Amino acid sequence: MSVTRDDVLTALRSLIDPVSDTPILDAGLVKALTVDDGAVRFVLEVSGTHAQAYTTLRDEAETLVRGLPGVAQASVVMTAHSTPKPPPDLKPGRSAEPKGPQKIPGIDRILAVASGKGGVGKSTVASNLACALAAEGRRVGLLDADVYGPSQPRMLGVSGRPSSPDGKTILPMRNFGVTMMSIGLMTNDDQAVVWRGPMLMGALQQMMSQVQWGALDVLIVDLPPGTGDVQMTLAQKAQVDGAIIVSTPQDVALLDARKGIDMFKQLGTPIIGMIENMSTHICSNCGHEEHVFGHGGVAAEAAKLGLPLLSEIPLHLDIRLAADGGAPIVVSKPDSTQAAAFRDLARGLIAKGHA
Repeated sequence: MSVTRDDVLTALRSLIDPVSDTPILDAGLVKALTVDDGAVRFVLEVSGTHAQAYTTLRDEAETLVRGLPGVAQASVVMTAHSTPKPPPDLKPGRSAEPKGPQKIPGIDRILAVASGKGGVGKSTVASNLACALAAEGRRVGLLDADVYGPSQPRMLGVSGRPSSPDGKTILPMRNFGVTMMSIGLMTNDDQAVVWRGPMLMGALQQMMSQVQWGALDVLIVDLPPGTGDVQMTLAQKAQVDGAIIVSTPQDVALLDARKGIDMFKQLGTPIIGMIENMSTHICSNCGHEEHVFGHGGVAAEAAKLGLPLLSEIPLHLDIRLAADGGAPIVVSKPDSTQAAAFRDLARGLIAKGHA
């Protein structure tokens, strides 16, 4: 017997919000409920004031739903609204609570890979850069923070659900020497993430602080395009050592790239440099070189802004096929010209102390 959405809602109505003492459905705690082929997932959007009580409630909800007939999987993610902080303790001999971005324990450096607009190949660059750094002997993590369009599980050939030994710590996935976490591992491939800003920020903070990253030389964060909540939350909560801006050569892409650069400047995040992706195309039949999107636009923009041009990545079918196939070009064809561009990029970042 297959479980339905109404079955789940009926069961959840028996659970009581420990704060308002009303059913959790009436209190509006249950968000983004999906029921798909026996897999039930939803979000508990709660107040952070009574975190322990809500943690217990989350466990009870997951156990209750998992016990329903026809339920094969049950996953409950808890996100919390920002909690008012107590006034500072001004007693002598006590230091104030640290403010501003903090380092994530065990992680030496955090690099953000960003773009002003979508479709410029930012995620492809991030996955290949991560694999290239791992091939150079670095301990690498990859956080897929593109919540609305998570693509790293597909690109790195990772499937399955991350486990949690204690209900609090999340164990990330690993492939090709890269430790990876993505919201895409929590949802189905065709399932939309319909979340507002507070839920996005809560999910990002959980992936940064509750994932057992281990000891890493560098954590690469694949950011969504644009200048929104995820970028601001990352820069405000974590100590980001630098941002890499990916753009294609045409003016429209560069226009948005400038906005991304300005955003990082406002947030106080250093810009390591720019990458021109889809820079040139060489015909596989005749060898003719063609600049499909123009050429040199990113180099000129970087020079104007006083930023290094880190790499020019070619436009090549093999790069796309490798990403779709779950093994980045650096892994699937390590001796190719296309892979060499990413390996040179990784070596350059290591040589300059960025990774």
